[in-house]
Amino acid sequence: MASEGQQPFDIERTTTALLVGLFDPRNAAAWEAFDRRYRPILVGFVRNCGVRDSDAAEIAQETIVRFVEEYRAGKYDRSRGRLGAWLVTIARYRVLDLRRRAGTARIERGDSAMVDLDDERSVGAAYEAERRQAVLREALEELRTRSRTDPKTVQAFEMLVYHGLTPQVVAEQMGMSAHDVYLAKSRVAAKLREIVQRLEAEYEEAPGDWDAAGARPSDGLRG
Repeated sequence: MASEGQQPFDIERTTTALLVGLFDPRNAAAWEAFDRRYRPILVGFVRNCGVRDSDAAEIAQETIVRFVEEYRAGKYDRSRGRLGAWLVTIARYRVLDLRRRAGTARIERGDSAMVDLDDERSVGAAYEAERRQAVLREALEELRTRSRTDPKTVQAFEMLVYHGLTPQVVAEQMGMSAHDVYLAKSRVAAKLREIVQRLEAEYEEAPGDWDAAGARPSDGLRG
């Protein structure tokens, strides 16, 4: 519990505020929030490097611990690089070290690895893809649990957009008209887009973090 006059840590605050809280070793809430935000991104990134699930989880954990240690030691200069780039650099070396210890250039999933660790563009694109997915997941969860949107409307949207069902099938399964399904898609997309845009701002890691010409999570949320 926060002491009198001290506000409880808000996990939805910006990355800047999150890092401020993380600098204090006693701030367990900041650690938990940082871990909750970046662990899934790192696990997904490492898995796409061809690493099995158990090792990916371990590398993600090691990456977060190492970053926090370096950050608290004053080694991370935010003005010189993005937080994501710093995390990816740590994770990349962990993957390479695992490969060396395994005595192979590929691990278990072999040629199915989708990230070329020797190609900075491939590494950066893989991290950004995982981060976009994390933003979308968080936005959808917020829409489900913290908005007044009818759960049936949200479910229809998910069936249509994420599961690829036709409006006719969704209408039949949900007991709705096709017209209502289209309305559900439009309404949920609009609300989800608002949440995503706010979360994007909270996930910003440095000025110019998102390439103006690049994709943003909200790009696919058109009504």
